[in-house]
Amino acid sequence: MAGKKNTTWYVSGLHFECMECGGCCAGPAEGYIWVTKPEIGIIAVFLKMTPAELRRKFMKRYGLRTSIIEHPDTKDCIFLQEVNGQKRCVIYPVRPNQCRIWPFWPINLASTDSWNKAAQRCGGINRGRHYNFEEIQDIKSRKKWWQNPGGKISS
Repeated sequence: MAGKKNTTWYVSGLHFECMECGGCCAGPAEGYIWVTKPEIGIIAVFLKMTPAELRRKFMKRYGLRTSIIEHPDTKDCIFLQEVNGQKRCVIYPVRPNQCRIWPFWPINLASTDSWNKAAQRCGGINRGRHYNFEEIQDIKSRKKWWQNPGGKISS
């Protein structure tokens, strides 16, 4: 039997352009916004508070992991706030890795159906800049964004 090559469905790349709409940060579904210990420290410095204060006010533990809390009514990330009449991420320059690699999350890349389902809530999917397969794989594998500040993927 000949070896079957496992070809990823997005081998020819994908298009994405951040529309700065906040849809990836908003409900209606509840979710998790995972943050690492180094990211908590970076966000705390940005907000001029201690990591302990940040954790107490804006984080919740789930087992060994920590997530940013969501607004209880809207399920929006607590840092998605009204700024000059538009919803904006108020920690955008120091946002967690999970936010930075959107929409190239494993769940969205599982199949064309998953990608197109994500596109229903994100108008930037399937438009704008083309990301080739290698770029997508690199983005997916990024973890310590603060060690490569020039390595941003979208605005």
